[in-house]
Amino acid sequence: MAKYFFWFSFSIVGFLLFPPFAFSEDHYTCRTDLFVLGNAQDAGKPQIANHNDAAWQDTALRRMASSIAVVDRKSGARYLFDATPDIKFQLYNLDRLSSSSGFRLDGIFITHAHIGHYLGLAQLGREAMGASSIAVFAMPEMTKFLTKNAPWSQLVKLENIALKPLHAGVVVELEKQVKITPFLVPHRDEFAETVGFRIQGPGKSIIYLPDIDSWEQWDAQGTHIEDIIAANDLLFLDATFFSGDELPGRDMTKIPHPTITHTMTRLKDLPIAEKKKIRFIHLNHSNPAHDQNSVPYNAIRQAGFKVSQIGDRHCLD
Repeated sequence: MAKYFFWFSFSIVGFLLFPPFAFSEDHYTCRTDLFVLGNAQDAGKPQIANHNDAAWQDTALRRMASSIAVVDRKSGARYLFDATPDIKFQLYNLDRLSSSSGFRLDGIFITHAHIGHYLGLAQLGREAMGASSIAVFAMPEMTKFLTKNAPWSQLVKLENIALKPLHAGVVVELEKQVKITPFLVPHRDEFAETVGFRIQGPGKSIIYLPDIDSWEQWDAQGTHIEDIIAANDLLFLDATFFSGDELPGRDMTKIPHPTITHTMTRLKDLPIAEKKKIRFIHLNHSNPAHDQNSVPYNAIRQAGFKVSQIGDRHCLD
């Protein structure tokens, strides 16, 4: 099938910030689309102070922080999931991916208060976009955090954003075709609770879960990832680290995430059709699975799983 490649050239010191992305023309037949706008951990790739990363010199290796977007083609509405530090590039890309004639953003759903998931809200303020009442959907503690702490409180005061309350298990209906349900997950909740989202489209349901401490902690709360997989069509799951030895000198117990190797071991007995539902996302800059020519990446594919890629499109019809 023919591919159309769109290059974006936000230039800093004379070179491209991020690699090109692609999409296929068949997306025009879909009423409701989901696009992957980023697949890296909060700080992206390369990461500050990690000067040995080849991505500094090779733009094809650069990755933006994890985010997805849902687009309703009939109404033109677009909803973003997580406001990352890369939000301006991601929204520009979304215009290209969704074949839009211009900028539009109908709302942002926030998973939690770690830097890769809400710092992009600052771009909506008067120092940048000067937005007018963009809907920001957030859980109670996240809403309180944004309301009571500068500079986020200024966004609320100046009505750059309009906070919309979320509650675990309570459905938010968008465009009559899409329903969003937040669900609580165990994570390092220093400032606010952490949620994943179930996105129910006209025909398919998607799980967006970029951060969780461990599947076993979720088990203890009565929720099992195997059941979540069985009940949905596609799942974006936390894949911050491939293994537990990626960050020499760092205490990995203080930044808990289920490693890809652990998740694959836990799910190894699932039918291949169930494994194919999974797209690993939120990869740390140290994660070797960023490299599609690497042994870890090939191991993921051979085990029946996939790694999400920027520019991926999924029809929710």
